[in-house]
Amino acid sequence: MRVGSFVLAAQFPGQGQGEALHRAVRSAEVAEEAGLDTVWLAEHHFVPYGTCPSAVTLAALLLGRTRRIRVGTAVSVLPTVHPVALGEQAALLHVTSGGRFTLGVGRGGPWVDLEVFGTGLEAYEKGFPESLDLLVRWLRAPSVAGGSERYDFREVAVVPRPSEALSGGESPEVVVACTSPSSVRMAAERGLPMLLGMHVGDEEKAEMVALWRTHARAAGRSPDEIAGASHVSAGVAQIADRRTDAVETLQKAMPGWLKQGLEAHVTVDDRARSMRDPLAYTELLCGLHPVGTPQLCADRLAATSERTGISRFALLVEGSGDLDATEENVRRLGGEVLPRLR
Repeated sequence: MRVGSFVLAAQFPGQGQGEALHRAVRSAEVAEEAGLDTVWLAEHHFVPYGTCPSAVTLAALLLGRTRRIRVGTAVSVLPTVHPVALGEQAALLHVTSGGRFTLGVGRGGPWVDLEVFGTGLEAYEKGFPESLDLLVRWLRAPSVAGGSERYDFREVAVVPRPSEALSGGESPEVVVACTSPSSVRMAAERGLPMLLGMHVGDEEKAEMVALWRTHARAAGRSPDEIAGASHVSAGVAQIADRRTDAVETLQKAMPGWLKQGLEAHVTVDDRARSMRDPLAYTELLCGLHPVGTPQLCADRLAATSERTGISRFALLVEGSGDLDATEENVRRLGGEVLPRLR
């Protein structure tokens, strides 16, 4: 089992953007000191829900400041970028970090981002599979040509080519955020592991893993590849000496952040959208994830892994909104929860 932190660089009410980003960087540095496996970085545009607009850029900074821990994006929003541009960045980080980078990609939402970056609503609604295929080809082939109406370019060399630059010959790992049966099938047919959201419970995640395996077998993926797929479960972690204290910490801070962050999302076509009740959502997350004493947190992670078959976790650790409390939370996760799992 591999446990990592999930960093949104969340801007809580009354905080500045620089404060949110500083907390994000410090929590990642402390995660390496505390023995966590990975730091997963979220990406958002134009909203205080998350103040990091480029997960690959922040990943580059953190890979330069650390020596052991893996750094992954959770996720880079593929419909807002050219797949080759993202592929080049991923290859560069993979090579220069000695293979410590994981590229997580997702479809994102129908947000105004698509207007600002000029990719349009079709990139979100229909273009994700094609973009994903081009991205994966770029990371695995010596040269790539376009060949489609959307991506029409002559064959060019992949530089740097990940498989040649490292002694092991491996390409960067690609993980796909999955929220629906169609996205599960898309990831499975390509043999790519899934990143499953923190709003989803164990039962639904187990169903998604089973569906992934069914589609992977139907697509001709080998038994070893299917068995070895290492999916990622996103969640929330808050550690305290009493569960009530951990829950109280999140209930005081997270609803305000969720309210201002989620309300700031604007759809590209002004379509109507519904928003979760911030307090109810916080309570849901406290019930689903490791929130409580170190032993309770370890038991919850072990139970989720046993029920779902998922071996990797990306846990939101900044739910208090406070720098010192976040650092303490990360240290307790590494020092008091991980030993109970190992």
